[in-house]
Amino acid sequence: MADDLKNTIRENAQGPAKATGDAGSMEQHPLSEQIAADRYLESKKAAKKKGLGIALKKLVPPGTD
Repeated sequence: MADDLKNTIRENAQGPAKATGDAGSMEQHPLSEQIAADRYLESKKAAKKKGLGIALKKLVPPGTD
């Protein structure tokens, strides 16, 4: 899902904001709204994970045997 959204944002950024043709016209959401949607979805995914997003590690300096 996230890869699809990233690809969609990338494609929308490369394409025109508005397009008009014989069949009608099309307008995309602004890039700022697409980025906000991506951040929202990523925050929802992060909230589902266990833990606080902090990893505690014990550091042992080399040569201290």
